[in-house]
Amino acid sequence: MSSNYVVRAGETKDGPFALVITPETAGWGYSSLRVLELAPGAEATFATGDEEMVVLPLSGGGTVACDGESFALTGRRSVFSRVSDFAYVPREATVTVSSAGGGRFALPGARCANRLTARYGPAEGVPVELRGAGQASRQVNNFCTPQAFEADKLIAVEVLTPAANWSSWPPHKHDEEREGESRLEEVYYFEVNAPAGRDGIGYQRVYSSGADREIDVCTEVRSGDTVLIPHGWHGPSMAAPGYDLYYLNVMAGPGTERAWLICDDPAHGWVRDTWADQPVDPRLPLTGTDEREQA
Repeated sequence: MSSNYVVRAGETKDGPFALVITPETAGWGYSSLRVLELAPGAEATFATGDEEMVVLPLSGGGTVACDGESFALTGRRSVFSRVSDFAYVPREATVTVSSAGGGRFALPGARCANRLTARYGPAEGVPVELRGAGQASRQVNNFCTPQAFEADKLIAVEVLTPAANWSSWPPHKHDEEREGESRLEEVYYFEVNAPAGRDGIGYQRVYSSGADREIDVCTEVRSGDTVLIPHGWHGPSMAAPGYDLYYLNVMAGPGTERAWLICDDPAHGWVRDTWADQPVDPRLPLTGTDEREQA
């Protein structure tokens, strides 16, 4: 890896998987992410082991076979063109993903104890939230939050940030089990919407929440890059002018309650109070359940 916390595109490639982040390789206990790439007509079979997972199309569509069920995923042209449908697959399962037209599939996962039922998640059932205001406006696709979709440990969302805006702002953390905060490891996986022939960029900041912690990351990110957040403040995620920014958040932790509770960095939390007097960026939402042309 490029550092303990930054994984560049291609660094963990393994067979059909363009990205493999396991709890072991991340150095923590629960959260994982894999990205599966399939050529037209190809398929891949894998075991979930002690993890529950979601099969989320990043581009293209396909079919997910698990536990005697088959789920047809419409998918999308890209993460910037549509909110996608998805499939949930439980721990201790054998899963086959196939794609007639080829595709890329994110597999956010979490080590868990309970085996739930394999299920289909329709795009129309994904709650789309417009969060923040002004240049802190962003879109959050809450496809696998505790309020939206049943899972044992896994929490996962997609965030789309219009060009020149900041998201994950104000900086926040979730690394302690206490009133109003849950302990969650987190993966940020990025894609950048760039014109044909251009190599788009964004930026991500992560820093320590205690004097004895040694995280100090401010890194440029490109499509396929990943940032790991075992603890500490994280944010902002910065979309550079000219490039919309996408990231997939994957979270899980040791708590008995599946909850996503955060604490703002007190140095910057006051920014939330300014949003009431600002409109949400009119470019939002960037995507919905209908395919739209990619800029």
